[in-house]
Amino acid sequence: MPPSLQGDERTSRRPLLEIVIPAYNEEGRLPGGLLQLCAKLARMPFPTAVTVVDNDSTDATAEIVRTWPRGPVPVRLVECPIPGKGAAVRAGLLQTRAPFVGFCDADMATDLSAIDVAFGLLLTGERVVVGSRAHAFSDVENRHSRIRELGAVGFRSLAKVLVRGVSDTQCGFKFFDGPLVREVAARLRTPGFAFDVELLARCAERGASVHEIPVQWRDMPGSRFSPARHSAGILLELGRIWLTLRTEPRAAARPAWEPPLDPVGYP
Repeated sequence: MPPSLQGDERTSRRPLLEIVIPAYNEEGRLPGGLLQLCAKLARMPFPTAVTVVDNDSTDATAEIVRTWPRGPVPVRLVECPIPGKGAAVRAGLLQTRAPFVGFCDADMATDLSAIDVAFGLLLTGERVVVGSRAHAFSDVENRHSRIRELGAVGFRSLAKVLVRGVSDTQCGFKFFDGPLVREVAARLRTPGFAFDVELLARCAERGASVHEIPVQWRDMPGSRFSPARHSAGILLELGRIWLTLRTEPRAAARPAWEPPLDPVGYP
């Protein structure tokens, strides 16, 4: 590994790794999450950067990023007016330039020690590395209701039809070969909760295997997901993904984005 860089020397060089954080009304959780992530990345022996995508928030999310103090890890703001976590992640990924790119949630529910594992695998040639709460060696603290847990089981069963061999498509901790994920992000059509399924399916279409790693994951308070309100929309999204992937040549000329039924997808 190259020697650690300090101050302006580090921030003036092109980042080797960029991490995207989608954020919708995250003024409560974002400052703590950014502190954790920047502290972790500052200890890595190469330049890194963080991009926060404000997904048309109505609180102080964008202002927090604009006024974030300068440090060894640059933090920049990208604005995405299209509602939905998928739309925000897509906007952030398309703004990256680094050879390696990842995204994680603002609540940092996944312990950041997994970044070391994910990045190490990318360096060995893996092109898609994702955290999996279903991995046998994962440590998961889950406070979800029984109804939500049953819904998650049903979703995973349907997702496996589109992304074979992946046990957990929805963990908000994913890392990629940069050129691959930018190519895939440009073609994403799913703006809401199920965008991860389309993202991984399109990576697989391009010959990239999905490597799942164990994570330490803690369920954080503040989830906006409701099985009663969002289940129908999620099923519709999965159906659209299946149809789009099957009819790609004919669907290519259609608009890439349509407003989702509900801006869902945030933890």
